[in-house]
Amino acid sequence: MSTPQPPGAPAPGEPQYVYGVTRSGAVLPPEVNGLDDRPVSLVEDGGVCAAVVSALPGGRALGERADLVAHQRVLNALVDAGTVVVPFRFGAAMADRAAVQKELLAANAERLGQVLDELDGKIELRLKATYVQETVLREIMAADPEIAELSRRLREVPPDIADAVYYDRVRLGELIAQAMQRRRDRDGQALLDGAAPAAEAFTSKPPVREEDVLDASFLVRADRRAEFERTVDDLGRAHADRVRVRLIGPLPPYDFVPEV
Repeated sequence: MSTPQPPGAPAPGEPQYVYGVTRSGAVLPPEVNGLDDRPVSLVEDGGVCAAVVSALPGGRALGERADLVAHQRVLNALVDAGTVVVPFRFGAAMADRAAVQKELLAANAERLGQVLDELDGKIELRLKATYVQETVLREIMAADPEIAELSRRLREVPPDIADAVYYDRVRLGELIAQAMQRRRDRDGQALLDGAAPAAEAFTSKPPVREEDVLDASFLVRADRRAEFERTVDDLGRAHADRVRVRLIGPLPPYDFVPEV
C-alpha cells in the first residue's frame, strides 16, 4: 500500500526542474511558485545541502520566456529573503526527486557544501557604467587635433560630393573608436579600482556597446553592503559629468559560482 500524499505534494516519480542548491532545512519564501506556477519545494538527501525544485510535467520542453522569468523569480525571492543559494543556469532538469538526491546532492555533497560556505553572508551586486556620449566626444575632439581637423573638413563637404570622401569618413570613425577605447580602458579601470576594495571579489565583462564603460559584478559581504553602495555613490558623483553609474542587485551570485 502506498503512503498517502498531502494535497499539492510533488509526486516522487515526476521530472524535477532545479533552480539551485541551498542549505538543508532552509525555509523557502512563501507564495513563490516556479515554472507553470508549480509550487517550489526542497529535495534533501540527509546531508547539508538541499535542492530547490518544482515538478516538471513529462515531455514538456523548456525555453519559453515565461520559463526564464519563473526561474529568475524563484532565485530572486531566495536572495531577497537572505537565503544562501548556489544558483543553477536556466534549463536544469532531472528525471525525478530520487535522481536529484543521488545524482546531484549525494554525488556533489562536499563541493556544494564548500560553495555554499564561500557564498554564505555575501551578495552579488552589478555595477554598470555608460558614457555621456556628447561629453566624451567633445573631450576627444579637444584632445586630438587630427580628429578635430578631419571632422571639421568633413562637415564642410557639400552634400553632392559626399561619396568622394567616403574613406575619410571611415577613417574618422576608426580614429574616434580608438580614442573611445583608450578612454574606456582608463575610466573602466578607475571605476573598478575604486569599487573593488569594498568587495570580496569581482569579475568584469567586455563592454558590448560603444558607450559602455564598465560592466562588473562584485561579491559583497551583506554587512558591508551599505559601505559598498556609498563607495559606488561617491564614484558616480566624481564622474557624473561624463559617466552614468548604476548599481543593480542583489542578484543570484551566478558570477561567483565555480563549476560544480
